[in-house]
Amino acid sequence: MKTLTTLGIVAAATLLAACSAEETETRCTTASQTEWIDQEQFQSGLKEQGYEINEFKVTPGSCYEIYGKNRAGEKVEIYFNPVDGSVVKQEKE
Repeated sequence: MKTLTTLGIVAAATLLAACSAEETETRCTTASQTEWIDQEQFQSGLKEQGYEINEFKVTPGSCYEIYGKNRAGEKVEIYFNPVDGSVVKQEKE
């Protein structure tokens, strides 16, 4: 009986942790990828604005995410809406 209770507690903790992780995911759009700005075109536009891109990826929350530097040379992590290019979330180091 004690083992069953322990397993129940572990399962509940795992479920809560998974739910918490999903809530913290940044969601940028629900639009189809056919509506998104072309990745290469988007990156070129950022570089023209003075960004240095060290890493570019598409997130599970349907965002374009970059790690790099802004035109002031500050390290940044930025999530963009891939449909209109707007900044959804930004962090500076």
